[in-house]
Amino acid sequence: MILPEFLAQSDGYIHLVGHRVGLQDIVHYYNEGCSAEELCEVFPTLSLALIHKTLAFYLENIDEVHRYLAMNVAESEAQRAAMPRGPDRAELRRRLAVKQAAGV
Repeated sequence: MILPEFLAQSDGYIHLVGHRVGLQDIVHYYNEGCSAEELCEVFPTLSLALIHKTLAFYLENIDEVHRYLAMNVAESEAQRAAMPRGPDRAELRRRLAVKQAAGV
């Protein structure tokens, strides 16, 4: 996907230049029903003009943006699945009982 000058990609994350706000954030709120003016309230550091440009980019490249978003979701799920699981509730209770028995 060819990005316009107001969008940048860092480590696979597309964001608005000079901001930490991601394209996925704008798209999410827009698809939840937020207008451009409401997005200005959600992201007060963004100008209305920048939000309009971002929405126009999204609407003109909707298929590519949706592929990018799906790829992000898949990557997040893969990372989450690869993370080691912490102790479950039963294990935590067992550890607590051991500490209480030891008087700690």
